[in-house]
Amino acid sequence: MDEDNDSRLTRRKCLAGGSALLGSALLAGCAGNGDGTPGEGTATDGAAGGETAAGEPTATATEAPATTEPSMATATADGGYSATLSPAGEVTLDSEPENVFTMYNQFADMLVALGYGDTVNSMFVPDMAGPTMNHYYERLDGVSFDWEGLANPFNDFSKEFFYSLDSDIHLLDPAWATTQDNWSRDDVAEITDSVGPFFGNFYSGTHAAPPDSYGEDYQYYTLWDLFGRVADLFRERERYERLDAVHGDLVETIEADLPPEDERPTAVRVTLGDGQFWTYHLNRPGFWLADTRPLAAVDAFGSEQWDGLWGSVGYETMIEADPDVILHLWGMTPRYDMANVREQLRSDDVGAELSAVQNDRVYAQGMRYQGPLMNLFQIEMTAKQLYPDIFGEWPDYENGSHYPEIPAEEQLFDRERVADIVTGN
Repeated sequence: MDEDNDSRLTRRKCLAGGSALLGSALLAGCAGNGDGTPGEGTATDGAAGGETAAGEPTATATEAPATTEPSMATATADGGYSATLSPAGEVTLDSEPENVFTMYNQFADMLVALGYGDTVNSMFVPDMAGPTMNHYYERLDGVSFDWEGLANPFNDFSKEFFYSLDSDIHLLDPAWATTQDNWSRDDVAEITDSVGPFFGNFYSGTHAAPPDSYGEDYQYYTLWDLFGRVADLFRERERYERLDAVHGDLVETIEADLPPEDERPTAVRVTLGDGQFWTYHLNRPGFWLADTRPLAAVDAFGSEQWDGLWGSVGYETMIEADPDVILHLWGMTPRYDMANVREQLRSDDVGAELSAVQNDRVYAQGMRYQGPLMNLFQIEMTAKQLYPDIFGEWPDYENGSHYPEIPAEEQLFDRERVADIVTGN
């Protein structure tokens, strides 16, 4: 380990000392803990998932189409370079970042994909997201993520915390930051000037409206467009384009073999709580659905309009929908044991009658906060769970295990190709 990396790890250990302060409420707010709390966002965390009354602005913004035009890194006259992303605009750096703030793990996953995983200094609930990311990376030779000791921004989302991290760049949406307690555009400007610029886009995750002060020019991106912008910031356009080609091949393979719509299964994406299901859509816009939307299954709750970005239903409503497939969000994270989830369903009089339960089609899913590498695996996973007759059976998954080993002839994308791109071989 070189001296710079050792310094970053030492800083991680110092900053992570308060991670236990997060508490069960916030952990439940992100991924649930089986105690009946929602799968996303809580009233106390101030938009941990961006989906609460406090965290979801009510401004109405004109929905911009996802952009496919690359921003490219542009050299500046003084030897630096710049890249562009809404709502931050053009961001100029003197050199490649070495110390990077991330919030949700889509950005940490992007940095791993670009060969910059060791620059990450923070991440939301690292003891949940970190192991989950490594469950996927286990199948990519030479790829891993050292998450232990990372600071958790939701322990102390204060300006003092940002000063202590001393990040070269913040992969964080400045519009979202202003929705947090005691934050304003002036605070964002202060941290930008005194520490480092912001470069992130949160509301593309669901196409929710940004705050009023950012709404007029806010632009939405797909996951892979957003990844391209981050790649430009790190001057890794070629690596991005090679990974994007893998993604394009994967989606093309799936779309070519999808059955007609009337032959597709009905499905729901849910998180099981205490006697209720926290429900999420499958096919709506936004990169939080970048792993389910390409599969185009029939969303059993597709016509439902919830007050926020998720809803909740009881067993009676679930049996009325009676989906063919239940995709259990967060099932591959350390927060859930799928054996217990299935037992809860079977032990309920109504749950036991669900077709997905009777036909053993209740599956563990990953995380909605997915970057490009996670997205490749989660698309493949979902394809096999929804269409086993076409894309091959999804192997049994045991709680706490890595992403299952799949025979090469049944893989929907080339692991070796991806690993070589990430590691630079």
